[in-house]
Amino acid sequence: MAKPYSLDLRQKVIHAIEFDGLKKSEASALFQISRNTIDLWLKRKAATGCLEPTARAASPAQGKIQNWEAFRAFAEQHRSKTQAKMAELWTSDVSRRTISRALKRIGLTRKKRPTVTSSAMKENGARF
Repeated sequence: MAKPYSLDLRQKVIHAIEFDGLKKSEASALFQISRNTIDLWLKRKAATGCLEPTARAASPAQGKIQNWEAFRAFAEQHRSKTQAKMAELWTSDVSRRTISRALKRIGLTRKKRPTVTSSAMKENGARF
């Protein structure tokens, strides 16, 4: 979800509308925000008396893999297997994509050895 607009910006916009006589559409164009946002801010100010954004509660971690030490050991043990096979072997029901994201999170890649680009690239001899 996007971050809320700062309190300073909210105050400037509302001040421009209420005290400087700017129309909502003009303030919208000037501050590059939608008119609906201004309407919501004005409605909030009328209802609560303040313009501060509401605090959102942090969402709990909802990953299917909770024990990362056990997953790291599992990944090291089954390193040669495909992600689909690892998904079948994991203790709970997870998808191949979940295994992929988890492997990325612990720093393991699918590639077993890096390619050396300098030896793989050849000069074609064309000059411009």
